[in-house]
This record gives sequence, C-alpha cells and structure tokens, in this order.
Amino acid sequence: MAGPIPVIVHPPSATGGRRVRVDGEILGLAHNVADVAEFLRRAGLEIDPAEVAKSPWIDWRGGGGGALGPGDATVEKV
Repeated sequence: MAGPIPVIVHPPSATGGRRVRVDGEILGLAHNVADVAEFLRRAGLEIDPAEVAKSPWIDWRGGGGGALGPGDATVEKV
C-alpha cells in the first residue's frame, strides 16, 4: 500500500472518548492524545504524543485532537 496505514479517530461518544481504528480494525477507546499514540504504537506506528493532534495522516472525524473529551490516561480496549 502506498502511503501510511489508514488511521481514523471517530467522533466523541456520548459517554466520552473516541474509537480509534487502524487499517479497518478498532483498537480501543481513547480519552486523550496519549491514548491515541499508545494504540498506534501497539499497531506498529510510532508517533510522539505531541504530534498526534496535528498529524496529517490521522483522519480526525467530528473534531481534531483537542476534542477527545474528558478522561484520564487509562486506555480501554473495546
């Protein structure tokens, strides 16, 4: 495949957090950009958490990286 693996961060859910999908697979529910970076790391895509919100290869749906909603650093696997 030419280019990076498709990464989609879905709109915030009603209960907080956003689903993160990489190459068609849902990796979990992120509550902050560190969660997104951790999911990507687990998928083999290294990215600095400071770069997640402005990365051009992440498709932020329903708002950018600043719209993750309330939460802590806990990563929830769905």
